[in-house]
Amino acid sequence: MTSPFRCSAAALRLPMAGTAATDAGFLLVEHPGPWGNKALAESRLVPDEARAALAAATSALGIRVQLIRRPGERGAPDAAFRVFLAHPASGRLDVQQLDDRAALADLDLALDVRGAGWQPYDGSLLLVCTNGRRDVCCAEFGRPVAQAAAAALPEETWETTHLGGHRFAVAVLTLPDGMSYGRVDPEAALRIGEAARAGAVVPAHLRGRTSYPPHVQAAEVALYEQLGVTAADAFVLTGDTTAGGQGVVTFRAGDGEHVVDVRAREEVPARQSCADLTTKPSTTWRASVRAPAGSD
Repeated sequence: MTSPFRCSAAALRLPMAGTAATDAGFLLVEHPGPWGNKALAESRLVPDEARAALAAATSALGIRVQLIRRPGERGAPDAAFRVFLAHPASGRLDVQQLDDRAALADLDLALDVRGAGWQPYDGSLLLVCTNGRRDVCCAEFGRPVAQAAAAALPEETWETTHLGGHRFAVAVLTLPDGMSYGRVDPEAALRIGEAARAGAVVPAHLRGRTSYPPHVQAAEVALYEQLGVTAADAFVLTGDTTAGGQGVVTFRAGDGEHVVDVRAREEVPARQSCADLTTKPSTTWRASVRAPAGSD
């Protein structure tokens, strides 16, 4: 018998650095399910007018909407629910409680300042993509990871809808740092959750920082891997001359400036998800850290 096709297994040879979705911010809406392929658009809990207003507002601001639930949570929702607003570029994570899902249409979604109704959230979040309606890999492999992470990190761990890149399942996002991870197993999920709590990253599974474009993500991941540092705020982006698929990205760190050469590579067309029978091209990035000036 032929084994069913799994996009994440077929993509194991692909490098992950630079594959994170790029988003200015994240709005997380507590929503027990069920979730459709297009989770917000197909929500049975959010009124039509609120869905439309929220989709328009978040799209204009570059905010990704994620539905979230506690691992294993199903059934009718409570009247009150929480929403979180994250701005990874500033490291801010806010929360508020709502009693009516129609109120989602009126949220203050400003990212540069703390908007009305929001309160600081003192903690980190570990989001595990488990949206099986979007891709079977996310449910088949993601749910066991979410359950295992929740057993050790119950406050931080949430199941969530599509994070982008189910070929790299299990996909995980940490907030407020906005770090995207792939090929996460239960043990790695625990390390990632504990690292996020401590303001650190796990380079071995890192796809990139979601507030950066793909080539800058790849450059930063290369620095983490080569220099062996793990602090989430270890590097400050100072320059980017990338154009036409190649260039130079520069970061400042405590020990000086680091220069990374980046180059795009067009991959052989392949199936991008388990359900998609067509093949499509994709781009990955190669990054090389230059030796410091004056070194041998």
